[in-house]
Amino acid sequence: MDVRSLRYFIAAYEGGSISAAARRCHVAQPSISTALVQLEERLGTLLFERHRRGITPTEEGHRLYPLARQVSEDLNAIDRLFRTPAPATPVRLGLMRSLGANRMTALLKEYIGQGDNLALTLVNPEERCDARIIGEQDLAAGEAFQPIWHDSYLLALPGGHPLGLKGSVSLSDLDGLPFIWRQPCAAMEQLASALSDGGVRCQVRARLRTIEYTLGLVAAGVGASLVPAWPEILIHPDVQCRPLSGLDIRQTVGVAYPARQAMPALEPLLQLGRQAWESAGTA
Repeated sequence: MDVRSLRYFIAAYEGGSISAAARRCHVAQPSISTALVQLEERLGTLLFERHRRGITPTEEGHRLYPLARQVSEDLNAIDRLFRTPAPATPVRLGLMRSLGANRMTALLKEYIGQGDNLALTLVNPEERCDARIIGEQDLAAGEAFQPIWHDSYLLALPGGHPLGLKGSVSLSDLDGLPFIWRQPCAAMEQLASALSDGGVRCQVRARLRTIEYTLGLVAAGVGASLVPAWPEILIHPDVQCRPLSGLDIRQTVGVAYPARQAMPALEPLLQLGRQAWESAGTA
């Protein structure tokens, strides 16, 4: 079986379109299409449903994906095993809090896999670092910015809460509401400003740093909170999310790096950022 076809399949599966796979693999779209057709013919099954907005994996496509990923990772491991060791390139990457464990883990795994023998150290974004993954509002003078994700925020309520019966929640509904507050958080700062302007006061029951811990307390019924609309949050069985009427809180997260002297080792990370941004249709 052609390994290249499997890698094109992985890129198409993760990118959601032939064009996204072509950008990721640095080849023309017909090359991706031809390779996928050949792979489908070899396996004797349809891997994707084609439509105007892109492609959707079939059940067989979903079955193949983890196997293809494992083959690709094994081949990369073999390549690294027999490659002549080179001096590790130290990279200090600052990470803002509340990035989301799932997506951040996936991004760092891709970065380490594509980088050339990286010695990656993760630090707080306020510390000395070569690049930072932060909200665009925290960009400093002299930094360039490559967007990765665009987050919108919703009110998270415990399962069964009466406010969950409403299609959207007004700021006045938050008056006296038990609340889990996260800081530092730019989205929370926007909410605090809106609450202050409206003369609304929540009952702060806890002050936390991470979204994961906050979500756990919301699910336990301790209080409500403001959370990003990540897929894993929207499907949480013990949490219900609702928009805040009249308040559109958003944040763009990306890589901030020195505009004039970005180190070459950052290029795979920037490329991954461009791919994620384009795949989300926000470019």
